Amino acid sequence: MPDQPRPLTSHLEEFRGRLLWSVIAIVAGAVLGGVFYEEIIAALIRPAREYLSVTGKPVFTEVTELLGVVVRIAVLCGLVVAFPVLAYQIMLFVAPALNPPERRLALMFVPVASLLFAGGVAFAYFVLLPPSLRFLLTFGQEVATPMVRISSYVSLVVTLLFWIGIVFETPLLMFLLAKLGIVSHRGFARAQRYMVVVAFLLGAIITPTFDPLNQMLVAMPLIVLYEVGIGVAWLARAREKKASQPAQAAEG
Repeated sequence: MPDQPRPLTSHLEEFRGRLLWSVIAIVAGAVLGGVFYEEIIAALIRPAREYLSVTGKPVFTEVTELLGVVVRIAVLCGLVVAFPVLAYQIMLFVAPALNPPERRLALMFVPVASLLFAGGVAFAYFVLLPPSLRFLLTFGQEVATPMVRISSYVSLVVTLLFWIGIVFETPLLMFLLAKLGIVSHRGFARAQRYMVVVAFLLGAIITPTFDPLNQMLVAMPLIVLYEVGIGVAWLARAREKKASQPAQAAEG
């Protein structure tokens, strides 16, 4: 049963407290990113270090360019580090309005979403980025020598890592849609024939190269994730039907 209604002022005070903790977590993460920005940049350029310029390092052409990259990294690090705290504070704020099954679902959502996103980022960093960047930075070397700006490089890598992490959330999204009764596993299965085309289109959009091999590196995991999503969508409804059978028998 949901908790008893509380006055609006009580909700506002709770919201202010949870917002304060969220801001503290973001600031702490941003400070951490600012302190270790050299290590973070080194990790980002590692997949393409030998191809970026004649020195093996990216360059900057504007006075404030490198400082802007450091600030951006600090903000992104703050959001990444604070994400579990933000999700936990949101969950605690809305928990009184949820029934027990919905609370269990909310508790499951945060760690599973974090693990899937981390898996997507790891896949992009270790599997997708090295061949993609090698193709981009070695293509036409007999015509021009690469001198890559650090701002454009960091923007490209961070964007790619983010979107591959989002793509890896596909099974969780399918599970939630099935759990809410919006789309059944049969509906997902009927759309299966179109998934190959959609996966390769997304691969072409997300991957910064025209190389079919790199596009396939994005498309194939997405197809596999969709197949996993069909299974977890079936599991979501099957468990719900199994739980409802004793209640129906008792009513009968």
